[in-house]
Amino acid sequence: MNPLLRRTKIAGRRALRRTRLLRDNRATVMVEMAFCVPLLVLIGFGGIEISNLTLVNTRISQIGLNTADNAARIAYGSNLSLPRVREVDINDVFAGAEAQASGLSFKQNGRIILSSLEVNDDGGQTIKWQRCYGDLNINSSYGPQGTGATGSSFPGMGPSNNQVKAVSGTAIMFVEVTYRYQPVAYGNWLGPRTIRNEAAFNIREGRDLEGPDGGGVYNPSPSVTKSSCT
Repeated sequence: MNPLLRRTKIAGRRALRRTRLLRDNRATVMVEMAFCVPLLVLIGFGGIEISNLTLVNTRISQIGLNTADNAARIAYGSNLSLPRVREVDINDVFAGAEAQASGLSFKQNGRIILSSLEVNDDGGQTIKWQRCYGDLNINSSYGPQGTGATGSSFPGMGPSNNQVKAVSGTAIMFVEVTYRYQPVAYGNWLGPRTIRNEAAFNIREGRDLEGPDGGGVYNPSPSVTKSSCT
């Protein structure tokens, strides 16, 4: 074969191979995915974290509402003319809250503060008794048990523009729930987050509000451990 013709054929084959290579896009999707997958994973986990945070906020809100409601129902339907609130009843309310908080490790990372807002002898507002559940070291935003025992300087409980006040002969079960959020993936990105919620319900019927020694809560034999806030 003529050497010139042979060289021409070889050059033609090479040019044809280069043209095919330039047109070959079979690996394009793989290259694009290699760039996109890490970003999609970050966005996906971010969506999971935000969804979980929203869900936990909703659950904490429901825990506060149900705890206040259940505390307001203590001794409801009792045959006594003035039903008594017992320490065991309060502990049962907290047990219900813990069951509702299943999966949140609430006892280790949260606290429920249950206060009985009543009217004192001077016609002012007072926190007659207060009980707590959970290991989170936090105090009530409105003061400990006994706040407002005398006088009328204590304005009630709740936000300053929407405070609740008890009326004579009844009581308000006021609940403060605080929870230290446990992130799924982006703890450093979110930073420490504390979820807080408040709820209040008036008691369903008349109660013995004085209790032993004026404390409002009975602990008859066999007694149980009081859910103290200290």
